[in-house]
Amino acid sequence: MTAASGESARRASPPTPARLTVKNIRARKGRDKIVALTAYSAPIAALIDPAVDMILVGDSLGMVVHGLPTTVGVTLEMMILHGRAVMRGSARALVAVDLPFGSYEASPQQAHAAAVRVMRETGCQAVKVEAGVALAATVAFLVARGIPVVGHVGLRPQAANVEGGFRVKRSALEREMALADARAVDEAGAFALVVEGVAADLAEAITGAVAAPTIGIGASPACDGQVLVTDDMIGLFEWTPKFVRRYAAMRDLVRDAVAAYAADVRGGAFPGPAEMYDLAAKGAAAAGRRR
Repeated sequence: MTAASGESARRASPPTPARLTVKNIRARKGRDKIVALTAYSAPIAALIDPAVDMILVGDSLGMVVHGLPTTVGVTLEMMILHGRAVMRGSARALVAVDLPFGSYEASPQQAHAAAVRVMRETGCQAVKVEAGVALAATVAFLVARGIPVVGHVGLRPQAANVEGGFRVKRSALEREMALADARAVDEAGAFALVVEGVAADLAEAITGAVAAPTIGIGASPACDGQVLVTDDMIGLFEWTPKFVRRYAAMRDLVRDAVAAYAADVRGGAFPGPAEMYDLAAKGAAAAGRRR
């Protein structure tokens, strides 16, 4: 290819969309709603990327993809593996990757080492940390060293063993603690806050109390944005939490497709002529080309 033809090809190619940045997301506070979904693979990331502003590679992948009972068993290596896949499949959305249980709680230095690995090895734009008052200093430590942080307050799945399961925050004490956590993480420099599993009025209060945009999940439409687990939203599981709205019934579609495939295989209908290669025809075509 000559230099001229190469330049023509570049001009003819559609421009690659620029990724949304931390600054873009932060600027949504009180303005346009932030649309976020989870992704754990390149194909799903590619499908959702044009429509969303943020893709969260959540440690929920432990339960959704790997069949774990909670997120506690997720490792840093698992997050990096899935984060790489999502970055390959996406081009527009800001990608944030969870720091998993045990990778950041011991010290700010431990958190920094984990976050550096995640950002360096995946190319993502931010990390997400389940942090409140107790870990606000860690969030500040990361932000001061150039690592954008999404906070996560309210119901914290990594703390399910301490909190007695996945419980919605409703009581007066829980309200006070959630507000304090949100303010602390906001003041520490988180550019966005996931608010999970809290009463609607509490989510609204948190949104009004912090400068960072809030992204609700099981919270309130008053939040600055919303996030759901994509696999829940498209109906891949038989059961979904109360806060999920199913926009598709993929479980039924997959089950029906597999049943049809199995019937075709057992009945001899698959593969058919359209799915097979004819070596004789290929040889004849090659002979024709030689002549």
